[in-house]
This record gives sequence, structure tokens and C-alpha cells, in this order.
Amino acid sequence: MANTMKAFVYHGPEKMSLDQVPKPTIIKPTDAIVKVTTSTICGTDKHIRHGGMPEVEPGRIIGHEFCGIVEEVGSSVNKFKKGDKVAVSCVTQCMDCYYCRRGMYSQCTTGSWIYGYMIDGCQADYVRVPYADSGMYIIPDSLTDEDVLFVGDILSTGYFGAENGNIQPGDTVAVFGSGPVGMCAMATARLWGPARIVAVDIDDSRLEFAKKNGWADYGLNPQKVDVVQALKDMTGGRGADVTIEANGFEPTFKGAIDGVRAGGTVSLIGVFEKPQVVEMNKLWIKNIAIKMGLVNANRISELIDLIKEGKLNMKPLITHTLPLSQVAEGYDIFEERRDNAIKVVLKGDA
Repeated sequence: MANTMKAFVYHGPEKMSLDQVPKPTIIKPTDAIVKVTTSTICGTDKHIRHGGMPEVEPGRIIGHEFCGIVEEVGSSVNKFKKGDKVAVSCVTQCMDCYYCRRGMYSQCTTGSWIYGYMIDGCQADYVRVPYADSGMYIIPDSLTDEDVLFVGDILSTGYFGAENGNIQPGDTVAVFGSGPVGMCAMATARLWGPARIVAVDIDDSRLEFAKKNGWADYGLNPQKVDVVQALKDMTGGRGADVTIEANGFEPTFKGAIDGVRAGGTVSLIGVFEKPQVVEMNKLWIKNIAIKMGLVNANRISELIDLIKEGKLNMKPLITHTLPLSQVAEGYDIFEERRDNAIKVVLKGDA
């Protein structure tokens, strides 16, 4: 049994199960094997579960946001050793291809790409980490897994969304979608010194949660107020300087585009399953910039430093913690938002 492990495996739309599978092994000298101590269920995993990401093939182990303990390293791994506690980037970074040399790790052409998507993921006892030297980060002794758990994906994604917004001090930033990624975008948007951060969501409890934790200054529910008008009222009739879309749905997409001022920036970080209509006949004259993309994960060490110094704390997002053996239940809790679930965390065996 020592050569097998538990893993949550995708077998096709609506078919996922906790299976016994072979334990991963070192394939290339740049690999590491990490014993997963803490992982999460992410919105992207939900898309995969329902067949929304057809690129994911049956047999794939799911999951891409995790921390762990280094179990074994390949002969070319120089920065890490057995026993190191690490946080891991959700996108692999070969550091040698066209895109990596330009710092755009999300487009690394090595074919590895994102865990639980093109390579086996972390909702498992162990995971193989390609290019370990560039994709793993030591967790400082003063911090726990839970402190840094989100740096590998959603906190980096939120940062990427805020960075793409080109926020200026004193700006008004509106974040459409107050899920975990949206709240990470709000928290990191603070780093650029906006005057106000506005959370937009149809779930009042999430708006209150974002305000209570200091990530948002205002909350707007589109079912109760005209969000576009409310944003204009806050900004002398202009609209938000920056809007960040963190859901991947038509209403939030439209809201982000309609809510931004002329000359402002729309930053899209939601995962879209369907095409969206962009009304170019109305938009071209507004001089807005629209930016989008997959998380770049190029600021993980800086985010860990910010967490260490108390400038960022995303631990309140963790509402439920379950053992890996209850991963299927965890998905149900996450999708149903049971007991106001925001982020579900899975713990490996001690």
C-alpha cells in the first residue's frame, strides 16, 4: 500500500471520486514530491466538476491551491530539501521558455501549466511539483499553512486583477463578485492606495463580510440598488476608475463594463464558460482599457512578506475545514454555500 495514495479524481462531468491511485514519483531532475498538508477547493474546481473545462481529461487528479512538506527532490533541485514547509504556485514556471523569460509564467510553454488541469493536482496525499526551484516558496517559521495558503492561487489572482487595473492613489475601485477571489482582489487593491473599494454582489452576507474584514468600504447589491448610478454618485458622475470582474458571469461582466468611467480600466479575472457580448459600438468612444488573463503568480514571495508583516490577512476566508477523506462533502458545502461557506480547506493526514 505504500506506493498508493488517496486522491480526488475527475472521471468526466459530474463524476468525481476519492480513489486509491499510484503515488507520484520523480520524473525529471527538476521535480519535487510534496506531501500535501493543506489544500483547498476553488471555483475553478467547481467548473471542472460540471464539465465547464473540457480540456481536463478523465483520470486527472483535481486541485491547485496547497501547502505541504517536501518529501523528495530531484537531483537538479537546489533550493529545497526534504522536510521543508512550502507554499506552491498553481502555475508551473520553467524560467526558460519565451514567456517565462518575460515574466509571464501563466503562459509557460512547457506543457505542465496549472495543477489539476493539465497535470495532476493537490487534492491528494502527495503531488509532483515540476520545476520545484521556481514554483515552491518556503513558509516562514512564524506562519502557518493557513496564513499563506492562498498565495499560490486566489491571493495571487486577486493581486493580478488589481495590478492590471492600474489603480492610482485616490481611485474608486469596484469589484464585481464578492467570492474568495473578489475579496482577495479587494484586499490587494488596498496596496495601491485607492480612496474607496466597493464590493458588488447579490449576497448581502458576503458584502457585510467584505466590509467587516476591512477589504471593502462599501457594499452594493444590484438587486437593491442601481450599481452604475451608485458608482457615479460616489465619483462626481463619472463612474469607477477601475472595475474588477471576479465571477465569470454575464451580469458581473456587464456591470464591470457599464460601471467604469471613460478612460478607466476593466480588469477581468473571473473564469468564463460562455462567450460574452462586447458592445463595441458604444464602448470604443469611451477610451476604456479591458485587461484579462490567468493568474501570473509572479508575486508570491512578496505576498508572503506582506502576510508576515501583518499587511494582508486572508485567513477569515476559511469557513470550513475537513479532512481529505471528506472532500466530496467539501465540494457540496462549497457549491451550496452551506452555513455561509466561503472557502473550504482540506487537511492531509498528520
